Amino acid sequence: MSATADSNVDQLIVLTQRLTQALSADADAFEARRPQDAAVRMAETARLANLYRHESQRLRADLTFVEGASPDRRQRLKRATEIFETTLTRHGRALHGARVVTEGLVKAIAEEVARSRSTGTGYGPGARPSAAQATSVTLNQRA
Repeated sequence: MSATADSNVDQLIVLTQRLTQALSADADAFEARRPQDAAVRMAETARLANLYRHESQRLRADLTFVEGASPDRRQRLKRATEIFETTLTRHGRALHGARVVTEGLVKAIAEEVARSRSTGTGYGPGARPSAAQATSVTLNQRA
């Protein structure tokens, strides 16, 4: 951050808006059931989120970074933060929905595999389950 409060607030606004845009794009991808589109941006989104976290902690520790900023700039930062928080909530809901769908698919596949392997041998009182072992299912991240 620079030495002037106005400049510091401007930088925080830009960072907040960039992170908001990234999270919004990710939420769009999750809602469209295209998590692979969000995965492409994951490194950049994580970088922005870490930078935002760092700058937020820095600001909480020392408010002098923004105390001298103009009321207009401070209001713009407040508005950018409100939009960010709304987008973050939407992103969380979309991510949760994607996770629930994915977990449901994995569970259904595992149950089908288990069902297909647990056929008994023979009929009647002497029938025994097959000796097939249960195995785990691994998914490729690129799938």
